[in-house]
Amino acid sequence: MQKPRLFPVLLVHFIGMLGYSIVMPFLVFLVDRFGGNQFIYGLMGAMYPGFQLIGAPLMGKWSDNIGRKKVLLFSQIGTFIAWGFFIIALFLPIQAFFSVESGIAGTFIFTVPLVILFFARALDGLTGGNVSVANAYLSDISTEKNRKANFGKMGMAAGLGFILGPSVAGVLGSTSYGELIPVLMAAFISLVAIFVIHFYLPESRQKAVDPNIEDLSIVKSFQVEHKECYKMDRCPEKTLRGILSIPQIPTMFLIYFLTMLAFSFFYVGFPLMAMNRMEWTAMELGLFFTLSSGIMILVQGPLLSFLSDKTNEKSLILVGSVLLSLFFVFLSFGQTNWAFTGAICFALGNGLMWPSFLSLLSRAGNKDMQGTIQGYANSTGSLASILGLLFGGILMGIIGPVLFLSSAVIMFLIFMITINIKL
Repeated sequence: MQKPRLFPVLLVHFIGMLGYSIVMPFLVFLVDRFGGNQFIYGLMGAMYPGFQLIGAPLMGKWSDNIGRKKVLLFSQIGTFIAWGFFIIALFLPIQAFFSVESGIAGTFIFTVPLVILFFARALDGLTGGNVSVANAYLSDISTEKNRKANFGKMGMAAGLGFILGPSVAGVLGSTSYGELIPVLMAAFISLVAIFVIHFYLPESRQKAVDPNIEDLSIVKSFQVEHKECYKMDRCPEKTLRGILSIPQIPTMFLIYFLTMLAFSFFYVGFPLMAMNRMEWTAMELGLFFTLSSGIMILVQGPLLSFLSDKTNEKSLILVGSVLLSLFFVFLSFGQTNWAFTGAICFALGNGLMWPSFLSLLSRAGNKDMQGTIQGYANSTGSLASILGLLFGGILMGIIGPVLFLSSAVIMFLIFMITINIKL
């Protein structure tokens, strides 16, 4: 078996984030044009994590059983097909199915293009186990010495994608073709990822299934259990109950849930605030994400590599959570100057905290269970994202930027929980 290398999985993560972020600057405007409002925007955002809640644990467990590469390839093919439906939605007439007038959800029209966009996001979410499987892949090829630095590099690769995505969207979206060119670009990027995974990404672990079994099926793949749990006192079952029996896992999952909840309020609330209150364009929204991601790359790359031998994950999570609390406080002012000032805290805090947390999570349990652990962790985050995106859009319409103070409180709660983690 070819020895796994770090670069291909970093490239896959970069491509995935590039394809995701390329639609962020104009998605809120697209939903508005198709008849939606802040509630529909939040609901659409919740479709991906909602279906990922179902798909991620299955993808993670499957990757433990038959290998990471096949599952990553399957996941990326699902993403490519989803982008195809997204493109179709752009050409459909804005024909109304029904309209709604509600005191809570507001007024919106449910149109044909919105239905197709919802389906596209659902399909992408159902096959969207690529993040959890990529994290498991990175855990497979990392040692205790380079684990934190490797997850920092993973974050840096995602940051690079996050920089180029909004920038490319701003440039390509300003043409007469509008959103079509950026979406076509996202589909092409997804196709490139399929090519990279198939030809350049070596499998990171031996198959747990005997390749000579003639009647191998997907069902049997999910039923196979690893027996190499010699590093643990006992071998937990690959069920949610079994995973939660592993020391520190419940605390890790709680931090994952709270982090995703706080950021979901941000991802649904900030574009709405930028469009309605600060009157930003898609270009200005892209500039904000580009600036914060640029700083984040420096943090997750050179700075995190420098700190990896000098401090532990717990300390970096503590510092990062405090900086993120400040970021959300700055956003609550609802002003452009404070938003860009907060972007620095956002980049520093997220750049230090999240790779360190993923590194700490990857050390829990056994390597043969990392796909399952990461899958359930991803589902925990998906559940938080569903709640945050659904209620965040509604709350943004009611209380405005004050919504971000709840995210600040959540990040401070994470700080308090992390203090009690035993390394």
